[in-house]
Amino acid sequence: MKRALAALLLIPLLDALFLVFVAAQLGAVPTVALVVLTALLGMLFVRAEGRHTVRKLQRRLAEGGVPTDELTDGALLIAAGAFLLTPGLVTDAVGFLLAFPPSRILVREAVQKWVIKPYVEQKTGGFATGNVYTFGFPNAEDASAGPGAGGGFGPGGPGTGGADSGEATRDSSTDDDTYRMDDDAYDIDFEDDENR
Repeated sequence: MKRALAALLLIPLLDALFLVFVAAQLGAVPTVALVVLTALLGMLFVRAEGRHTVRKLQRRLAEGGVPTDELTDGALLIAAGAFLLTPGLVTDAVGFLLAFPPSRILVREAVQKWVIKPYVEQKTGGFATGNVYTFGFPNAEDASAGPGAGGGFGPGGPGTGGADSGEATRDSSTDDDTYRMDDDAYDIDFEDDENR
């Protein structure tokens, strides 16, 4: 977060310094005309790319797919429009990089890999990306306790730990296959080998 804030503060500083340099080379009026021209051309380009992205998004939805790339492209085009509307040549260059399809694809892949996927992974506990624990315990301290020290459905199997640590223990007061897990009881139905 601190790096993003520092980058957001650094961009206007670079923009101002570069504008002063260009104005010293070209003059004030040509520099202002250049900034206005790049902003207008950039906005027309962003508008055309936005329409193209909306068509791709509609096509993907009609096919029944998830429009992940198209939504990320839309967000990048919104950022490109904001950069292009900000007066300055450095922000215009960043806006053109986000609007131009080949460079936008590279930025999109980086954003999905390093921003979107970790965020979704954290918020869903791994369900969205498929990194879900289906056996044993996900916590390192539970796994380091060794076989049988975890819950009843870990590597040690049901009923291998003590009753105080939250493991599954067999309820001997009933004839059926009931295992106690703290205060909750779960019935497990086993098929007889004779019926197969």
